[in-house]
Amino acid sequence: MIATALVCAIGDGKQFKRGDAYLRTLLIHSARSVLNVAGKKDDPRSRWLNSLCGRHNKNIAAVALANKNARIAWALLSKEIDYLSPA
Repeated sequence: MIATALVCAIGDGKQFKRGDAYLRTLLIHSARSVLNVAGKKDDPRSRWLNSLCGRHNKNIAAVALANKNARIAWALLSKEIDYLSPA
């Protein structure tokens, strides 16, 4: 669902539309879902999230993850490349 919304809102990444409340809501809700399971994992992103949660409020960590995911999606769409997981 989020991938479809991203493609609809961003297109090919060259004409990125800012301020899409629906897309922002989806990204933050998905980030909160990831935060719920990050404590049980030991991959680099989960360690980053757990460290962030230790320093800040969980809502701030969720927004930071949503931002990171949005930037990754934009980069992939604008450069038309496939995602290669770092871990």
